[in-house]
Amino acid sequence: MGRFICGRRSKWIVLGLWIVILVLTAPLAGQLSSVEKNDNSAWLPGGAESTQVIELSRTFQPDDIAPAIVIYERPGGVTPADLAKAQADAAEMKSVPGVTGEIVGPIPSEDKQAIELIVPVKIDEDGWEALPDIAEQIRQVAEGGATVYLAGPVANAADSADAFAGIDGTLLYTTLIVVAIILLVTYRSPVLWLLPIVSAGVALMVSQAVIYLLAKYADLVVNAQSSGILTVLVFGASTDYALLLVARYREELRRHEDRHEAMQFALHRAGPAIIASGATVAIGMSILTLAELNSTSGLGPVAAIGIVVGLAAMLSLLPALLVICGRWLFWPVKPRFGTAEPTATGFWARLGTRISRRPRTVWIATALALGAMALGLLQLNATGLTSAEQFTSEKPSVVAEQVLARHFPAGGGQPVTVIADADAAAQVRSAFAAVPGISEVAEPVIKDGLALIDGTQTDAPDTKAAQQTVERVRDAVHAVPGANAKVGGTSAALLDINNANDHDNRLIIPLVLAVVLVILALLLRAIVAPLILIATVVLSFAAALGVSALVFRHIFDYPAEDTSFPLFVFVFLVALGIDYNIFLMTRVREEAQTHGTRKGALIGLAATGGVITSAGIVLAGTFAALASLPLVAFVEIGFAVAFGVLLDTMIVRSILVTALNLDVGRHMWWPSKLDRRKPDETPLSASEPELTH
Repeated sequence: MGRFICGRRSKWIVLGLWIVILVLTAPLAGQLSSVEKNDNSAWLPGGAESTQVIELSRTFQPDDIAPAIVIYERPGGVTPADLAKAQADAAEMKSVPGVTGEIVGPIPSEDKQAIELIVPVKIDEDGWEALPDIAEQIRQVAEGGATVYLAGPVANAADSADAFAGIDGTLLYTTLIVVAIILLVTYRSPVLWLLPIVSAGVALMVSQAVIYLLAKYADLVVNAQSSGILTVLVFGASTDYALLLVARYREELRRHEDRHEAMQFALHRAGPAIIASGATVAIGMSILTLAELNSTSGLGPVAAIGIVVGLAAMLSLLPALLVICGRWLFWPVKPRFGTAEPTATGFWARLGTRISRRPRTVWIATALALGAMALGLLQLNATGLTSAEQFTSEKPSVVAEQVLARHFPAGGGQPVTVIADADAAAQVRSAFAAVPGISEVAEPVIKDGLALIDGTQTDAPDTKAAQQTVERVRDAVHAVPGANAKVGGTSAALLDINNANDHDNRLIIPLVLAVVLVILALLLRAIVAPLILIATVVLSFAAALGVSALVFRHIFDYPAEDTSFPLFVFVFLVALGIDYNIFLMTRVREEAQTHGTRKGALIGLAATGGVITSAGIVLAGTFAALASLPLVAFVEIGFAVAFGVLLDTMIVRSILVTALNLDVGRHMWWPSKLDRRKPDETPLSASEPELTH
């Protein structure tokens, strides 16, 4: 296959095939946003009780309805004119596109300083993308008297939609700039950096087209979150694979006069490691499909498709482009045939020599330092973000919620909803009303054998206290015989999301570790090495999470993390971080067959240390691009993954794993034949690594 990809004539066929694929898929890639689903069903757990309530509530209101809460505030006290205006506004708001049903209010507050309108808004096929315009029209109708604020799910969703607006473009351009700068510094060539970026850009377009088709015709769930992460993931992982391939190609160009032959050897040597890395990431991401949370399970296939397409582009399109262009791409430092490989005496070779003098001391000290970093986990608070905490800057809906809480019951406008069999409506209502945390319960609405009962909470709906109230309500109404009662609403949905995330953490994290362990065992044909590598991965993840928690608490001043934060960081760090294990250890194994494990470890570090570090910086830079978004959850994921990747490449892979290789020696490969080789006799501290063909 490598001979075809980089053949003298066939390279043009490979390029032509990719051009045809790009022409066919580019128009489809641009339509991905049109199939995104950002409504409740795209984020909630599929079988959760709150999701069932949403479906059952269609008996009472066939459309998806969310409230917009309009607050008129006058600190000196609202006037009869304010009340009359609110009454007139309620009538006028009925003509705003999207407003449906009966508007509740005007309701004066007990302190006589505010008036409330609850405006039901239909969530149509345009989803939350239409909410900013609807919210703005409602606000315009209300303005002109007392100070006006817009709160509730519609206002919050409108602010979220504004935050996500242009997310694809923002991430794409930020990622492109970051990758371009890093590749320019890495290659020190004014031209070479373009080919990995072009190849990654093609991979992104093709993967977006494939995902669009699956979303449109196979019910794949895609939302703004998974679409944004796709951009970062494809560019980050694809550029990593490009760096490894180009580094090996540059080595082979010094050994082969014919660039086509050099690329063939580069693909033969580096291809298996790149394929193993890509397969590990794709399989790791695919495990996310087992998640209960729809937004998490939908991310699995989206990410896996991006990785597979990126892998294909970097092992076919990029090699073809490299051999078509020739050695001049590396100008001004062109790898000339017959010249010495500079990595043999470079920084990483010298570092390996120093580690080899006291490898046990090095790995114990490094492990203790990482363990100390992991103590920051005591500060981790992945219990979820409230509406006020989810944005990096203060949004109008957040201010409005604060105003609402000053004048009205905290749970007003976003009730706890119970749906039960109509025959048990009275008993259910009594049980519902007796629950601590519920201040008021409406009369049941009966239709088609079902009863809908709304209750107002004493706590704000996005708080932990409100979720605890929901748990008490569920316990109370579930105990009513024959009622088949189910509890939903905003607080219930948040509770179900948090519970689903807890379930997903317990299920997916062990599965990903098991899959990675099996892949490493098959690739390295050993048991000891994979177990040691998995231990370093877990330690690296814990250290990254610990430091991130400390930074969020004491530098960024974030009070909490999203409940999905540990899982996402784990999957990205482990699935992507294992790349660096594979890059390093496959090279160490290759060299160990000739030189023994201890010397092979130094040769492997010298040969791959630079490219692994460069790859880590690129991947960290692409995930850091998530910090350009005004959403705390994205900033937290971006920082934690970026820091974790840098920690992984610069400390864990380069120092900890190398020291373990040197200390454990040939026993790393037990029970393979390499374990039975005689130990190296040359004192490594007195010798420099020598790269071999």
